[in-house]
Amino acid sequence: MDYASLDTSNCSVGRAVGVVGQPWVILILREVSNGLRRFSEMQDHLGVSRSVLAERLEHLVGHGILELREYREPGRRRRSEYHLTQKGRDLYPALTALREWGDKYLADPEGPLMELTHHGCGAHVHTAFVCDAGHTVPAEELQRRLGPGARPRAAA
Repeated sequence: MDYASLDTSNCSVGRAVGVVGQPWVILILREVSNGLRRFSEMQDHLGVSRSVLAERLEHLVGHGILELREYREPGRRRRSEYHLTQKGRDLYPALTALREWGDKYLADPEGPLMELTHHGCGAHVHTAFVCDAGHTVPAEELQRRLGPGARPRAAA
């Protein structure tokens, strides 16, 4: 069965894009990953409207990617801030791959805004394909095969 003949309604890429592909979502995840967890901090840093930010944050909480945690500064009322859940932290390799692509093709001549390094040795960290046997696999050596959810596309 070739790819063109497959029903893609259960494609994980399509479903993931449905969750994180809305405008501002990836940038909100970047903000939270970098420690900006309060609504006002994100709005100020991103320059996004309150209504759009509120809608996207609600979307991410609803999908279990972010969670609200209460905090209270001394003498102030209780407020909430956003934290990545495990489901949200599992998106970090995808965000890192997107950042690497941007660094390679879109960074300013001086270089990228941020670099990701290994705390233990200081070397740069990169995303990679690694098979279950522990081999680093170049993209040209990847093999695509049908998964257990593959099914034929319905005739039009």
